[in-house]
Amino acid sequence: MESFSLILAIVVVTALAFDFTNGFHDTANAMATTISTGALKPKVAVAMSAVLNLVGAFLSVEVANTISKGLVDETGIRPEVIFAALVGAILWNLLTWLVGLPSSSSHALMGGLIGAAVASAGIGAVNGDVLVTKVLLPAIAAPIVAGLAALLATRMTYSLGRKADGRAAAKGYRAGQIASAGLVSLAHGTNDAQKTMGIITLALIAGGSLAPDSDPPVWVILSAGLAIALGTYLGGWRIIRTMGRGLTDLQPQQGFAAQTSAATVILASSHLGFSLSTTHSVSGAVMGTGLGRKGGVVRWSTATRMFVAWGLTLPAAALVAALAEWVCRAGDWGTALVAVFLVASSFAIWRISRREVVDHTNVVDAEEPGPAEPAGVVTTAMAAVSPPPAGATEDLAATVAAPAATADPKTPSATTV
Repeated sequence: MESFSLILAIVVVTALAFDFTNGFHDTANAMATTISTGALKPKVAVAMSAVLNLVGAFLSVEVANTISKGLVDETGIRPEVIFAALVGAILWNLLTWLVGLPSSSSHALMGGLIGAAVASAGIGAVNGDVLVTKVLLPAIAAPIVAGLAALLATRMTYSLGRKADGRAAAKGYRAGQIASAGLVSLAHGTNDAQKTMGIITLALIAGGSLAPDSDPPVWVILSAGLAIALGTYLGGWRIIRTMGRGLTDLQPQQGFAAQTSAATVILASSHLGFSLSTTHSVSGAVMGTGLGRKGGVVRWSTATRMFVAWGLTLPAAALVAALAEWVCRAGDWGTALVAVFLVASSFAIWRISRREVVDHTNVVDAEEPGPAEPAGVVTTAMAAVSPPPAGATEDLAATVAAPAATADPKTPSATTV
């Protein structure tokens, strides 16, 4: 076991606390669509996701190495800097969880690490090439690629299943959703759990407990996997509600298409070592399915709030981390002050969340009725060229034929030109 100082122990505990928040913050990525379509009961879904997150943590260390070896210069980075980075990431995770917005835990961690490193050692401490190629570009590409893949998959799914029995098809797609949700959970473990492994490994290197360029030790991999699995099991119910109901109304076919598309993108990025946001990938896929189904509507007001949160994640976490690093420079009492602030802020956010409890008992409850949101230009244009859902043609024909069959033959038709 590596030798530990007190500050290093604090950093490791704080990193695992971040991993825990990452787990419940990102549960929605794997299970929101499965829960919203009724494919799995909420508690069963999060238990399954937790186990697969733990398994996924052992499959690769490529993303962990991107964090510990590539994003910032290891030389001159003190454990206090990493502690400050984690403070910024945790507080952003908790704030976005409170308001139910699926923002990126990955980018919160990246932003915190960048802000604290720049405050400590200047802009030169950040490796710009790695930041652009493995963080910023994937952040832009992931939702677009996953959204387009989900859109095409949704169209293909409805087209192929147009003549299938509706109930049998729905049952089959629900089974497919369970499999694809498991794949997303596994992918989440291979990508997001590794970020905590990377940050702990970086702290161990900074504290002199590991040699530079070391891979994460086994105990780091195990503890990070357990922390994210526990957070996943508790379930981020507020974000699950937003992802499953707030962006679009999902049918089993759409849920299957969204999860399969997102899992493919996430697993490919993990293999390449890209620090991809699973939140961006899954959110883009869910919106893609809304555009891909004829009659589907993407709620752009919710999507806009989500886009704003995505844009603020890196700078907001960086700013908080930079301020925390500045306070930590005062020595042990400064670090203690930041730790007290983190605990107090986290408790205050939890207390506020108790005013309106969202859990497994009400996560799929319908929202209060209100004025319908306009479909918008994009949704209307995409819906016009999308194939109809299975049975929709027959339903339309029956609806048109019924009035004609019952109408008085002496009464002129309203559609007669």
